[in-house]
Amino acid sequence: MIKTRITEKFGIKYPILNAPMGPFYTTELAIAVSEAGGLGVISHATLLGRNSITDFKKQIDHVIESTDKPFGFNIRVARLQTDHKILLRKIGQWRKENPKIREQMIYGLTSAGGPRFAAKMLQKTSPDLYHFHVAPALWLVDKVVESGCNGVVATGTEGGGHQSYEGVTTLVLVQEVVQKYPELLTVACGGFATPEGVANALSMGADAVAMGTRFIACKESEFHPNYKALIPPSTDKDTIITTGGFGPIRLIRNKYAEEHGDTLSKDEKIAQEESIFDADLYLDDLHKYEIVYTEGDVENGAVPAGQSCGLIHEILGVDDIVSGFSKKAEELLKSVTSKIS
Repeated sequence: MIKTRITEKFGIKYPILNAPMGPFYTTELAIAVSEAGGLGVISHATLLGRNSITDFKKQIDHVIESTDKPFGFNIRVARLQTDHKILLRKIGQWRKENPKIREQMIYGLTSAGGPRFAAKMLQKTSPDLYHFHVAPALWLVDKVVESGCNGVVATGTEGGGHQSYEGVTTLVLVQEVVQKYPELLTVACGGFATPEGVANALSMGADAVAMGTRFIACKESEFHPNYKALIPPSTDKDTIITTGGFGPIRLIRNKYAEEHGDTLSKDEKIAQEESIFDADLYLDDLHKYEIVYTEGDVENGAVPAGQSCGLIHEILGVDDIVSGFSKKAEELLKSVTSKIS
């Protein structure tokens, strides 16, 4: 069995996490991943017009009612994500009030913004929580370390959903992180969808792998069947980068993505964020995700997916991914070391 710093510290069997994929829900997926021996992560879901604070608590309660295994959560901390400061405060309150939440919800992942405020808040209210932050470039990893986070999710440009302007690949980024910060707990994310990918990440020095697109196309996830069905026939050329709510975003090429326009530059995106908030524009953008989730409209809606869709050829069960990939990765790593004389 593969043992890493993360499997040991988190008390999980396999070094695999599901990537959070807000605004969509990954609550049922998180339960299945944790039950299979990995670490399930619930998303910062902002669909269906629900109150994000009470909805987040309902997700947490549902997880602890459904499994006794460890799990984690994601909060997007971008400037436009106006609920994140309240959620960060509530996390500490909920963990204090409910011993079961405190015992099981051991991992908090922040993303889509800077880590400083979240790190300060979580260190104060939940010092026993493992706080990681997503970083798509080494200079951003520096900020994660400076903030005092416990670890980093090093996410390369191959991944689906929101990306950075730097365009650094996961292959390069993970190596940069483990070279500069060998003591930092590191999760590799972006481009992983096979046992070979898991073995590759671990051999580079990562402590675990997070997968998004691979888990979209699994039996237990709550993504619409039309969404799931898009993944296996897609190739690595069937995604496109355009502008999302927080910057560049990688989507499956469809009518919406093609008509969405060129990617805004970093300066243009900052200027847009600093302008007067356009509620109608925000709601219209959110609607493009909702119609995918609720109606399965994968032609007119925004459909995030990574280049790893070219590696996915069938819908699998979560256990096939979590335990199956881990065991095969172990075999691959043993095979490699057996060739060393």
